[in-house]
Amino acid sequence: MEEGRKNPFWKKPFVSRVYYGIKPLVPRRVQILVRRFFYKRALSRISSSWPIDPAVAQPPEGWVGWPEQKRFALVLTHDVESQRGVDRCRQLAQLEMELGFRSSFNFLLKKYDTPNGLRAYLQEGGFEVGIHGCYHDGKKFSSREIFLERAAIINWHLREWDVCGFRAPSMQCNLDWIGDLDIEYDLSTFDTDPFETQDGGAGTIFPFKVERSNGRVSFVELPYTLPQDSTLFVMLGENNIDIWKEKLDWVAEKRGMVLVNVHPDYINFGEGKVGLEEYPIQYYEQFLNYIKETYEGQFYHALPREIANYVIGNKDLMAVVPHETA
Repeated sequence: MEEGRKNPFWKKPFVSRVYYGIKPLVPRRVQILVRRFFYKRALSRISSSWPIDPAVAQPPEGWVGWPEQKRFALVLTHDVESQRGVDRCRQLAQLEMELGFRSSFNFLLKKYDTPNGLRAYLQEGGFEVGIHGCYHDGKKFSSREIFLERAAIINWHLREWDVCGFRAPSMQCNLDWIGDLDIEYDLSTFDTDPFETQDGGAGTIFPFKVERSNGRVSFVELPYTLPQDSTLFVMLGENNIDIWKEKLDWVAEKRGMVLVNVHPDYINFGEGKVGLEEYPIQYYEQFLNYIKETYEGQFYHALPREIANYVIGNKDLMAVVPHETA
């Protein structure tokens, strides 16, 4: 294994278990400062595979390209981590509508209340709603028993909310187990991201079908392909969107799927001083404007469920049979 591809120490299962065990006892400010220190130290060692890993550009077998012969796809997603994020969803959606974009918002089920009115506002405005798990405690895949207990809650809400998408908290992922969810698509993987605690990388910038061991296609996997906003601006302290633009340009060149995960929790909409775990809304606005101005007419802008429907309709696309990764 090349030096640049060695996993940082926080990807080791023992370290991950310890981290989630002590996380509730450590002040949030301390968590962020410690993670910033280790993330920045790791940058030089991971430069060969992050933010761009040349090995993930190969389309899956049977891939036929994007609708209308568009150059690449654009998918905007948001994970809502806290009540603060819930309170900022409308502002984020309004910005996207003003610029001509739509996105999906993924909500936790047991950490805060998601108002029915907010979900209705988003869906009536052309946005999508998905589920981000029950809690954000790192335990969903710690045992089959816990997973099935939470899967029952998630499946009930999928029916109650009439939604079809899921993303696991902290990108902890077991595609085989996720097949027990009544979903059309999953967002719990990435093309390359050494900053996540679990390997779980899909190793591709394209969506793909996931097939259960019984031969049935369960859902479509949509890996995120741009670094998360929390990684760039909160943990690494970037003060511009250069990395986003660099990766976007590369994925567009390779005709892949540009999928980004942006958290309303970390966006400062101008309400006072930018906090330790915030960044100015101007960064995201600049990103959206860069796409519009640089690639007008060249991209297929779609919601996750629309990508999933398109992939399922591609009968020649080979499916992936997952191994247990929890």
